[in-house]
Amino acid sequence: MPNRPCWVEISTRSLEENFRFLTSLTGPDSDLLAIVKANAYGHSLALCAPAAVRSGAMWLGVTSVEEGLMARDHCPDSRILVIAGVFPGQGAALVANRFTAVVWEPWHLDEIEDAALAAGAVAGSIPVHLEIDTGMSRQGADPDRLDRLLSRFGAGSPLGLEGVMTHLYAADEADGALNREQLERMDSVLRQIHAAGLRPEVLNVGNSAAVLSGLAQELGKIAGAHSMRALMRPGLALYGLAPHFDPEEPLSVAVARTQLMPVLAWKSRVVSVREVAAGTTVGYNGTFVATEPMRLALVAAGYGDGLDRKLGNRFSLLVRGERSPLVGRISMDQCVLDVTDIPGTAAGDEVVIVGTQEGESITAFDHAEAAGTIPWEVFTRIAARVERVEV
Repeated sequence: MPNRPCWVEISTRSLEENFRFLTSLTGPDSDLLAIVKANAYGHSLALCAPAAVRSGAMWLGVTSVEEGLMARDHCPDSRILVIAGVFPGQGAALVANRFTAVVWEPWHLDEIEDAALAAGAVAGSIPVHLEIDTGMSRQGADPDRLDRLLSRFGAGSPLGLEGVMTHLYAADEADGALNREQLERMDSVLRQIHAAGLRPEVLNVGNSAAVLSGLAQELGKIAGAHSMRALMRPGLALYGLAPHFDPEEPLSVAVARTQLMPVLAWKSRVVSVREVAAGTTVGYNGTFVATEPMRLALVAAGYGDGLDRKLGNRFSLLVRGERSPLVGRISMDQCVLDVTDIPGTAAGDEVVIVGTQEGESITAFDHAEAAGTIPWEVFTRIAARVERVEV
């Protein structure tokens, strides 16, 4: 049976090309981890994780053990990093499925170590990445209170400190001053870790903005100075969008923006078309009133599908290659377009919510600007009921 006509098209070939392009920016001293958390930013983990692996990704990044299990089903041999840590009772699944957890609390280590010992793991065989809070004040260990955590990686422990990680919280600020402050803190922490007799192999730092702005070279130098290898974590760029920089965009980012290819297109269809007279109200609470005779198209997409309700009366979608204004409030399952000036619009016509049609484009950045949010949210709020189709 055909589905309701509201779907997302995923170009896995574009994702593969994006990963290869991003790899070319990092150089020989760095590796890339493909971020596939949150259902691959709403794009479909089932489609995107294998595509990333095909393009050369050895690491996949997920939020949770639950997401890791889904990724493992599709990518049985990949290294999978659980970025938001483990929760009580998850240690056994983490160990059994060969996940690598990001840790920063003693109880994280307790959970994983207990599970590892129960599974008969040998000393140093369960890798973890220790996150350091270098300024974001979200997750991560206090750099001034590391002794207790570092002491857990003794000779008899099944835990092995494979990597050290941090989050750069202002990588999209063009002057890079905050990046440098965070990296200086990290360099100091790495010296402390070495002084404790530990030799982690991976320096796990940097998002899409860091990759595109050329920070990989700087990270590579820091990693090399500590006999480590840099690992960077592109997300948005993997899916074809370059983050906006403030206050000015570095030239390298502007160039990269022309090379990245969007992976996702979101589409629906016109359900029916009607003519209304001047004075007709449209949608809940009558927030739109026709000032003249109009032709209106009903579209099978609403806020239940992820189309932000705030876009009513202030955004347009594409029909027949032209922008058609959304009129009235967006409903849970439907929205209405003004197609008065688009001759021939009929039931069954394709409607582009995100993507390109006859040379005209609507991007996730366009949605975000109109709704007062960011493109990451635009992608991840596309509902599970919207079918993802590989093209």
